Amino acid sequence: MNESPPSSDEVRIRLKHRDWEVEISCIEKKVKEVVVNVLSGIDSSLSISSEFSTQIAELRRQIDTLTEQVHSNVIIQRQMTNPVTLPNKMAQGGGITCRGLLQSLWDEGYFGAEKPLGEVHEELSRRGFNYDRTAVSHSLTDMVRENILTRKGTMRSYQYIQRKPPSELPSQ
Repeated sequence: MNESPPSSDEVRIRLKHRDWEVEISCIEKKVKEVVVNVLSGIDSSLSISSEFSTQIAELRRQIDTLTEQVHSNVIIQRQMTNPVTLPNKMAQGGGITCRGLLQSLWDEGYFGAEKPLGEVHEELSRRGFNYDRTAVSHSLTDMVRENILTRKGTMRSYQYIQRKPPSELPSQ
């Protein structure tokens, strides 16, 4: 900035407003007008800046959420994918079914201990697959009919357990 001495009717003002520092040189009659213009310019740039900050913060939250979802899906896929059975079931049916997911749990040895319907349903939900309890119940019943699982207890309180370990049954 040029540091020449002000003329007799010229005024120099230094303003500090938030993070801004501005030096103004103008004639005395125009001081109020110039100061108002400068301050309104600073305020509008700050509001734009705060709008962008808000938008950037929101975008960061969305990116974090998406990153967590992708990470969770990768973990779920690793947990649920058995290199032999699940891809074959997906190729046959065109997608992951409730029955296919239960088969994967069985392949992992999940049914090595007795499990009630509610616990099986919660495990599928925990892994990101939200099937209706009746769909899970029907699929478990199908697995009982196929002698993959057996059930103990009485109606509405069955416990499901594997009939034989996955390694002892012929592959399907």
